[in-house]
Amino acid sequence: MKLSQVNLLDPDRFIRQEHHEMFRVLRDQAPVMLHQSPNGSAFWNLVKHADLVEANRDTGRFSSEIGGISIPDYDDRADEGAMDTRGVMMLTTDPPKHTRYRRLVNKGFTPRMIGLIEQYLRHRAILIVDNVIEKGEADFVVDIASELPLQAIAEIMGVPQQDRMMLFEWSNRLIGIDDPEYSDEGNDGAMAAMELYAYTNQLAKDRAANPRDDIVTKLINAEIDGDKLSELEFDMFMLLLTVAGNETTRNATAHGMLALMDNPEQFKVIKESPDGVTDTHIDEILRWATPVLHFRRTATEDTEIGGQHIDKGDKVVLWYISANRDEEVFDDPFTFDVNRTPNEQIAFGGGGAHYCLGANLAKMELRLIFQEIADRMPDIHRVGEPEWLRSNFIGGVKHLPVAWTPGKKVNPGPAPDQNLSTLV
Repeated sequence: MKLSQVNLLDPDRFIRQEHHEMFRVLRDQAPVMLHQSPNGSAFWNLVKHADLVEANRDTGRFSSEIGGISIPDYDDRADEGAMDTRGVMMLTTDPPKHTRYRRLVNKGFTPRMIGLIEQYLRHRAILIVDNVIEKGEADFVVDIASELPLQAIAEIMGVPQQDRMMLFEWSNRLIGIDDPEYSDEGNDGAMAAMELYAYTNQLAKDRAANPRDDIVTKLINAEIDGDKLSELEFDMFMLLLTVAGNETTRNATAHGMLALMDNPEQFKVIKESPDGVTDTHIDEILRWATPVLHFRRTATEDTEIGGQHIDKGDKVVLWYISANRDEEVFDDPFTFDVNRTPNEQIAFGGGGAHYCLGANLAKMELRLIFQEIADRMPDIHRVGEPEWLRSNFIGGVKHLPVAWTPGKKVNPGPAPDQNLSTLV
């Protein structure tokens, strides 16, 4: 592929999985390249690991708030109903505003809360496999990969488990704006956001009257030095939690299972591991999957990165999917190796203020579901091709047909739609 053939704005090339070759060309020939955009201003691409880590950690030079985190400007997306989240969603704020926001929402992600939910999610992983194991076949994404993150986010948010599929639908519509399966004229992302806000605002009203041990109760009561989240900030965080807590872990699970099925010797390593599924195994799955392909920043001053001068106000796009295949950091980066060490994957961001708030929760979910699959569905294999999300933002797997030798349930009867608060 020639440098002139690189086009990172065409989502169909991501469906065809051509992006890895485009990024290989960029890393080799133009690691900080100005990419022209037909319907907006040009943007710089960062594709090397070191440059992404530098930009991620320097919020003073590279802002998430000035222009947001999407390649198109908000003005260019107004006719799509895009909401301007700058300054009110944690992803699109800079310190010190981001620091204040994070201190408030951290109250919902304490070690106690994560520890409390682990036993619950371990039981949930058993029930998820129970729900399909007798059938011997499934759509891995819909029936298995989506379930644990959905149930975890429903639990954390205080959403009744029987309502969790609404979160699944809303997040698909919010992320899949360029995919015809999820988006049409009467079913767009803006409408999904409005439906989600209405639902979570009703949750907030209920928790104000009937407090519970969930994040909604914590957020509406969180206060630091007399400062509380506004209603709009609460809405934005619930949207972020729904999408980030669902889409990313679901797609890491799907990508990881696809890689394990396509590399059976690596699946064997996990199945025979004396310590079970480990953080080392999960780090390679995350490196391989990199569910969030990119975030955008805006230069706050004339600066330089990767030897390239950047003007104040320029767009800078950080391609995590490319950094996690950087030949200067990862030996043989296109080989899937679950025992890879060291593994400086940056699927959760390259450190700094915007490092993923739910990273530990996501890793825990991945360990639990892959352990359950390895123990109870050891011969799982795919029986069709994966269907990829039409997006250059999320590396999504929509469908993945799989089969295995049918087994027995551990817990007889249907999986209960119960929340943790009803079980402890």
